[in-house]
Amino acid sequence: MRSQVEAHECTLTIDVRRCCRPCTLTACKLERVVANLVSNAVRHTERGGAITITATERDGYVAISVADTGSGIPPDYLPRIFDRFVQVPNAPSGGAGLGLAIAEHIIEAHGAR
Repeated sequence: MRSQVEAHECTLTIDVRRCCRPCTLTACKLERVVANLVSNAVRHTERGGAITITATERDGYVAISVADTGSGIPPDYLPRIFDRFVQVPNAPSGGAGLGLAIAEHIIEAHGAR
């Protein structure tokens, strides 16, 4: 995803701390989840912004987060961001509103949250 981020002229920071817990997702599935999250971050971050991927151990789990300097999600949409085809009105398009739903499905199918 680095080339996609750099093409958008954003900076990418990856902070992966050594985690003691094994991860139950295959590398391919984990890559798909992170790619969906980073793709959303790129789409919703203005040129010159920043995207940070972090992985840490939290409460006995590996917690992966993708943060960006974009405008964020309006509070009234937060309860629905993992629903299929949900898109924030007037937000930059380019997706079908499936990335977060797919990411959540993959995570939950592997017994994670």
